Amino acid sequence: MTFGAAAPASAAMECIAPANPGGGWDFTCRQIGKIMYELGLVDEPVQVTNMAGGGGGLAFAHVVNERNDDPNLIVAASQATATRLAQNAYGGLKADQVRFVGAIGADPGVIVVAADSPYKSLKDLVEAVKSDPSSVSFAGGSAAGGFDHLKVLMILKKAGFDDIRKVKYIGVDGGADAITQVIGGHATAMTGDMSEIVGFLKSGEVRALAVLTEERVPGFEDIPTAKEQGYDVVAVNWRGLYVPKGISDERFNEIAEMLRKVAESEQWKEAMKANGLAPFTKVGGDFQEWVNQVIKDTEELSREIGVIQ
Repeated sequence: MTFGAAAPASAAMECIAPANPGGGWDFTCRQIGKIMYELGLVDEPVQVTNMAGGGGGLAFAHVVNERNDDPNLIVAASQATATRLAQNAYGGLKADQVRFVGAIGADPGVIVVAADSPYKSLKDLVEAVKSDPSSVSFAGGSAAGGFDHLKVLMILKKAGFDDIRKVKYIGVDGGADAITQVIGGHATAMTGDMSEIVGFLKSGEVRALAVLTEERVPGFEDIPTAKEQGYDVVAVNWRGLYVPKGISDERFNEIAEMLRKVAESEQWKEAMKANGLAPFTKVGGDFQEWVNQVIKDTEELSREIGVIQ
């Protein structure tokens, strides 16, 4: 059933997870929905619908084409959503056909090397690339042109290195495989997410050169940010929501406020801690503007490396 724009806010809310159960989008829907109900922000439990397909494209098209004015629909999103929209992976659908309402947690981007690597800081690594790009290789858990690849390019561009097609990137199947490449000496550094490296950090097999957040991550205070090392790059796999474009501004703001309350709750803080997420709260109009800029930057980088024409 599709509610008209005037449907009461008290009607049961639905959260679409654009993937099968068990992944990041499913986690986002289930945790946020559960906490909204526990906090009394909704009258009934939030219904979670799994809608896998097209890397989130199926759900995106469903919302745009069939649910454009449903005031009780929220959809899980992440940096992967923004990257795919920037790279036109959703069959011509654009980011401005929905409204991004907020992010309330993030898996921080990281750059790590093997424990015995000669590179002791992010600057050491960046300078090595600048002097001889062929001497340094990066392994990541996304394909060429994916978010792990783009993190490295963002840092190098901030360092004034523009010949980014010369950067050696090895795309493998997931972060654990990328770390194995580094530990085995097949790659110089790994680019990935904090949640992927925690076990390897604790066992002493790798050293993190930088975390790509605004501030150091709680529990990992010994890892410096890229920003404090002179490279103004924040690259996090944020966890958040978008809503249909056709809902009222009033309803958009209501959902943003609900999301802010979830972010401030003890339940969400516990969920973040248990799942290796760092605090990252941007809700409402500010978040929409931020996503627009992220998509624009990703589009430019993707053109430079030839992922899109």
